[in-house]
Amino acid sequence: MTPPPHPRDDGREDVTSPVRSRRSWAWRVATPLVGLLSGALFVVSAHSSEGTDLRPGRFTDLASMVQYDANNVEALKQRAADLREQVSRLSSSVDNRQVRKYNRQATSMKAPAGLSPVSGTGVTVTLSDAPQSTGQETPDTVDNPNLLLVHQQDIQAVVNAMWKGGATAVVLQGQRVVTTTGIKCEGNSVVIQGVPYPEPYVIEGVGDVGDLTSAIADDSYLQLYREQSEDPAIRVGWDLDIKDEITAPAYDGLLDLSYATPITPSATPSASAGPS
Repeated sequence: MTPPPHPRDDGREDVTSPVRSRRSWAWRVATPLVGLLSGALFVVSAHSSEGTDLRPGRFTDLASMVQYDANNVEALKQRAADLREQVSRLSSSVDNRQVRKYNRQATSMKAPAGLSPVSGTGVTVTLSDAPQSTGQETPDTVDNPNLLLVHQQDIQAVVNAMWKGGATAVVLQGQRVVTTTGIKCEGNSVVIQGVPYPEPYVIEGVGDVGDLTSAIADDSYLQLYREQSEDPAIRVGWDLDIKDEITAPAYDGLLDLSYATPITPSATPSASAGPS
């Protein structure tokens, strides 16, 4: 049987005491639970991030974003190099005639693929943006401001001319250029094999100096570029040096290629119904 309500000092019955008691008990239980859940979320976030930024989109300046991507590229390149070394070590430990045959074939292809360092005479071409003040003119008064900047096609033209001149190796910003090397503009920098570089851009070619310089001089695109470098209204940077010794490092980037694959068409619906 439920006991009667307790009388209050004002003479009226107190009917809220049990409700208040239940609410107070609920708050005492809920408060520590919320604290425990919040702490658990912090621990899970710290474990998932593994020391990285879970919100890379928070970067508000281009320099920080470029540096973040460059660090990721370097980490991936190092991981790829470690895995290649592991594969090479495991392959050499297998005493199998067929494996030895394929290893010899792979070794013979390293030099043509750019996987071995090359040294010799050559030329160095340095491209740079026009200075802030071009003498008679300023960048603000030039009809086409793009002429004051080095673009990816300018760099590619030098690289192609070196290949045409019989270069045995080409190096761009210290990186070995191979058949899969990509050069593209991104903002005010050029991205080479996933790494952004500011100007000036240094292109080195190992080979016969006479053949290399002739190929560069005969290239029609580079002839126009050199004319613009001598134009006092433009003065985009151009410098060619002959070197007695250039060392081209071995390519250390990713070797595998990824291709788009067609989507398998889904089965056509049954044409059981006649034409409408």
